[in-house]
Amino acid sequence: MIKRVFDFITASALLLVLSPFIAIIAILVRTKLGTPILFKQQRPGLHGKPFYVYKFRTMTDERGAEGELLSDFLRLTDFGKWLRKFSLDELPQLINIIKGDISLVGPRPLLMEYLPLYTDEQAKRHLVRPGLTGWAQVNGRNNVSWEDRFSYDVWYVEHHNLWIDLKIVMMTIKKVVHSEGISNGKHVTMPLFEGKATNKEG
Repeated sequence: MIKRVFDFITASALLLVLSPFIAIIAILVRTKLGTPILFKQQRPGLHGKPFYVYKFRTMTDERGAEGELLSDFLRLTDFGKWLRKFSLDELPQLINIIKGDISLVGPRPLLMEYLPLYTDEQAKRHLVRPGLTGWAQVNGRNNVSWEDRFSYDVWYVEHHNLWIDLKIVMMTIKKVVHSEGISNGKHVTMPLFEGKATNKEG
């Protein structure tokens, strides 16, 4: 209950203070990338219950000769890279926090199709609400193996408290300012998770 109250008050205050800045980003996204301004995707929340996560759009809808969407790497614009560099594309998730879909701190919500691929240990990440930032993000962000990422997530589930949350928030600010761990090798963010084989290979 304390965590939920903390999440609601903090997210509401940030949304109020940052609303002019968020409005400017929305206008820039509309001008440079078109519509929709927001990227919306279903993700698993607490106990795997699906919800829609919101982000500012960072990629175009460019398609190949056969009508297929081009790779994320090709569709990510310089403006989109700038938004991601400082995690500005994540600001609409303050709405998700206010709604109770996610917390300020917790394991980052991944893709719905990953749910049947988790081991029992990895699935523990859904015993708490996902977060805007988390222990894995401040220990490498996207520049860690899947094995390490799940290990960090499970550690958080088993040890989290308000003081750890505050520590993660402060570490996140440092990570964002220094733009650390945004990409993973040739991937825009993380490579796709394919189950235990990918997990072992990193």
